[in-house]
Amino acid sequence: MIDNIKQFFVATCLLLAAASAHAGQAHVAVASNFVPALELVAKKFEAGSGHRLTVSSGSSGKLYAQIKNGAPFDVLLSADAERPQKLEAEQMAVPGSRFTYALGRLALWSLQASMVDGEGRVLKQGQFKHLAIANPKTAPYGEAAQEALRKMGVWDGLQARLVQGEDIGQTFQFVASGNAELGLVSLAQVKAAQGKFQGSYWVVPQALHQPIAQQAVLLAKGRNNPAARAFMEFLKGKEARAVIESFGYGLQ
Repeated sequence: MIDNIKQFFVATCLLLAAASAHAGQAHVAVASNFVPALELVAKKFEAGSGHRLTVSSGSSGKLYAQIKNGAPFDVLLSADAERPQKLEAEQMAVPGSRFTYALGRLALWSLQASMVDGEGRVLKQGQFKHLAIANPKTAPYGEAAQEALRKMGVWDGLQARLVQGEDIGQTFQFVASGNAELGLVSLAQVKAAQGKFQGSYWVVPQALHQPIAQQAVLLAKGRNNPAARAFMEFLKGKEARAVIESFGYGLQ
């Protein structure tokens, strides 16, 4: 009996050692809006593959600039299609690896339960001091917010009340901290925070802005990284897509 237990223990250790030997690590750069969803996707990926992910977040524009300056990222999960396309054209990404992993939704959000109505009329009524948006120059959700406000005819009138975040993560924090009564953020962020924050929100109609096609691309550094390639494939699979959809994203 003791010999059998010893043999089982040795075999188990050998299997774990073999799995560890084949496990790898990948560095993923991710747009701030997708961080809550990625946390859950990463857990499932790591549990099933044995690989490990290191995550860095920020606006898509800033992540793009960091990659151009030699940041050690293997994968980019952008909040737009423009930056992945540029990286591919600039030979800083693996050709043919780019795909849309999520379709983003913009939401007007407030901590106050009665502030945001079902049609976003609060933006025209003007009974607030500050509206937070992400920087339209570097953050795709900020660009979408700017476009929506212009189509609603309120962009010019709100200039004195706008508070800009460097990315959609900081924009969300402006509202969560109470420094802005309203914010145009990612619907995924609102859904992720529903257990923690009470409030009200309005999902901005997609007709008010260009589609937020969030694309992933395998970067040149990750070309020969098995963990990076495995993660890209996992992101296309049913398990990851179910998580992504549960956060309010659309799928292609």
